[in-house]
Amino acid sequence: MNIPKDPMILLSFVNTKLRDEYSTLEEFCKEHDLDVEGLKKKLEDIGFQYNAKLKQFK
Repeated sequence: MNIPKDPMILLSFVNTKLRDEYSTLEEFCKEHDLDVEGLKKKLEDIGFQYNAKLKQFK
């Protein structure tokens, strides 16, 4: 599965997947062959920080 390139769509995609299918961001990234820090940076660039307790970017 290809992940969205647009950062806002990516944000929605990741949060939905974390809510519905994955227990951690690391698990999501491993399954999709993504770098955790790279994903965090991409979403931080548009103003969103990962909250591990809530398991979502806010």
